Amino acid sequence: MSVPTPSSLLSLDPNDDPSTTLEAFTWALAALIATLDDAATKPLADVLTANPHRTAVLEAAGLVRRDGDSLVLHRSYQYPDGPTSRSAAQARLSSLRQAVGAAAGDQGAAGGWADQDDEVLRNQGRASAGTGRAIAGEVVPALPGLAERLDRPGSRILDVGTGIAALALALAEAFPRAEVVGVDVMERVLELARRELADVGTEAAGRVTLRHADVVDVADRAAYDMVWLPAPFLSEAALIQGLPRLIEALKPGGWIVVGTNSAASDPLLRAVAGWHAARNGGNAYDADRMANALTAHGLRGEREFPTVPGGPVLVAAQRD
Repeated sequence: MSVPTPSSLLSLDPNDDPSTTLEAFTWALAALIATLDDAATKPLADVLTANPHRTAVLEAAGLVRRDGDSLVLHRSYQYPDGPTSRSAAQARLSSLRQAVGAAAGDQGAAGGWADQDDEVLRNQGRASAGTGRAIAGEVVPALPGLAERLDRPGSRILDVGTGIAALALALAEAFPRAEVVGVDVMERVLELARRELADVGTEAAGRVTLRHADVVDVADRAAYDMVWLPAPFLSEAALIQGLPRLIEALKPGGWIVVGTNSAASDPLLRAVAGWHAARNGGNAYDADRMANALTAHGLRGEREFPTVPGGPVLVAAQRD
């Protein structure tokens, strides 16, 4: 299945208007988001056949192929369950909403995520539940001793930048003996999180504690068996100042798991990542740079966990 690369969009005839092609790919992204959202509650094969015009757009974009009488979605979007498919749709919808805001002249960088409306924050937050499930199902079992730690009464997990607490809730559900502490610098998003947890109302939701705190002010010492850090959402200054505090917050033998951006070889992807980071007050650390930073702080056993092709890479390391 061949899909035009981002840079190939600019390799057009000088007499063509590139915006026409770019707009067509925007509609293709819209078709993908809607398809993934529908696939959260219906069989994917039924979703693809139920809306032939939308599926034709995906096929033309190289995201759907025909295998005999069957329609097959690109393997990057064949998720194992409905919640993961919905999380993926919400993540892309959040990104699309931010792009629309940029086109409308929103400055973004002035306040970073604080400038986003509640719907963007909810979509971005709900998308993180998929990351929580991936951490629980794929990362934790692969890190020596961590699954056993989290199965003990009184075990604790720190979720940095918890947002609406969707990832914190996913971890609480996966590890029923663990307390999850979610910290965020935005009081507004924490209020959204309180509503989300109240609406869920489960035992797992009751084990999620929310705190209004900046990562640079985390003062816990040897308190957590695992720390989750979504690095791209922090400014470089906050990341540099906060990382030593998070390492000190780990119990001896505990693990930090860090979400990072994958290194982009394509110049357009690199440029977009840089603009996105600047608008949202984030940073451009990739997995290799983060792994080096963790090693420099004395952590050991560093390993990387790719997610989906071109997607985030999770980097984990253990405190002695």
